[in-house]
Amino acid sequence: MALSANLFLRQSQSLVMTPQLMQSIQLLQMTHFELTQFIAQEVEKNPLLEFASNDEDIGSNGEREAKDERFDAADEGHSDDDRNSGDLASDWYESENTGHADRLSDELDTNFSNVFPDDGSPQRADAPELLSQWKSMPGGEAGDSYDLDDFVAGQISLRDHLNEQIPFSLPSMADRLIAQHLVDQLDDAGYLQADLSETAERLGASVADIERVLGALQLLDPPGVFARSLSECLAIQLRQKDRFDPAMERLIQNLELLARRDFATLKRLCGVDEEDLLDMMAEIRQLNPKPGSGFETGISEAIMPDIVVRPSSDGGWLVELNPDTLPRVLVSQSYFASVSKTSQDHAFLSECLQNANWLTRSLDQRAKTIMKVASEIVRQQDAFLVHGVDHLRPLNLKTVADAIKMHESTVSRVTSNKYMLTPRGLFELKYFFTVSISAVEGGDSHSAEAVRHKIRMLISQESPDAVLSDDDIVDTLKKGGIDLARRTVAKYREAMNIPSSVQRRREKRALAKVAGF
Repeated sequence: MALSANLFLRQSQSLVMTPQLMQSIQLLQMTHFELTQFIAQEVEKNPLLEFASNDEDIGSNGEREAKDERFDAADEGHSDDDRNSGDLASDWYESENTGHADRLSDELDTNFSNVFPDDGSPQRADAPELLSQWKSMPGGEAGDSYDLDDFVAGQISLRDHLNEQIPFSLPSMADRLIAQHLVDQLDDAGYLQADLSETAERLGASVADIERVLGALQLLDPPGVFARSLSECLAIQLRQKDRFDPAMERLIQNLELLARRDFATLKRLCGVDEEDLLDMMAEIRQLNPKPGSGFETGISEAIMPDIVVRPSSDGGWLVELNPDTLPRVLVSQSYFASVSKTSQDHAFLSECLQNANWLTRSLDQRAKTIMKVASEIVRQQDAFLVHGVDHLRPLNLKTVADAIKMHESTVSRVTSNKYMLTPRGLFELKYFFTVSISAVEGGDSHSAEAVRHKIRMLISQESPDAVLSDDDIVDTLKKGGIDLARRTVAKYREAMNIPSSVQRRREKRALAKVAGF
């Protein structure tokens, strides 16, 4: 059989992921901060894109819409004769009433034009150094407006707070250099994350000198700083309170037993009775395990919701996109028309116009998709918004995707890192998607988050004499119509950092005795 080359004509359909389609998908899952950065980069490299101000309206195609110039039209409607007549009327009023007003002010002693007649300046008696401080005063010498940030007190970090105390504790310059190196090794909680032998070798000093400087630094404020472990941190604070006796020392050395609520072993190791052990535990609770946490380590940014849900007048819910998170970008068609007449690079301008139009359409489609998903979530979780977390329904991505005729991956991208502000609080959109738990005798299924909330409430309401075990919680939930296995209750309890019934019984009895004292 001879080999030969043939030419065939074949027609087929395929889905091609273009770069613009990939970017549209990425826009859908971007947070507000990431979207703002992306748009800023596009505006920087595309001359036809620009940010719109808050007082400008943007149409659906991204173009600037003209606003109603009511005041200019009103001014154009008046003729020159009307303006002249108005000026004559004001002149007549001033000429007829100015003298009468001056005489009335003199009779009633309300003329405060010169309060201090001995001062040489009848217009202003203010001190010039005080007037210069208020830069925003109308008519002041300084025309610059003041910034409110200039009046905000600066935030002191932990290192700044310690550096202010070191010169008073360590007079030697060599010791101060060692102390400064140790300050740089502190973490945000105030613990020292350094090996003393390596520090001594790096600085060319002896380990004894490092330990001596460290001992002086451990006396600084806040108490417990420069500790290398939790037990050392608590011991430093107890020494400053003069409460670090041998029994307390043995209790600090066995914190793992205290975490397990093994009070019988602690009483035997410390050589104290139950009353003394409760007093020692009460003193430990008053200590600060993270002495450096009281200082500002960074700027905390508040979460800005993407969707706002409010009750409507007809008894339903009003779902709106937060206007503060919507990017305001417009395409300057007029600039494109003016530049294209003189520029020779028409291909570059056409590409910029195409990319700008695509970006505005993608942003509009992104807002519509978020709105569809949020509206469906509100419709599905109406009982939660009315009654609370106990009525949170089980929900998955497929249910929402089938309702709005979209793919599950699209719904997953929309719900990632998006937040909804409701009358119940601020929640991430993924919070409303929970696993379904079957009910007893074929009833309505329950949400896993609602079941965890019920378990948390049952444990919080138990008394020291009637602590619920996992089997008791299973029986209580079954009476409420929730069919749940014991291992699932244990898994939910451990996920919420709730100890076992034995540990809770010990802790509640100890707290009850401490409260009784």
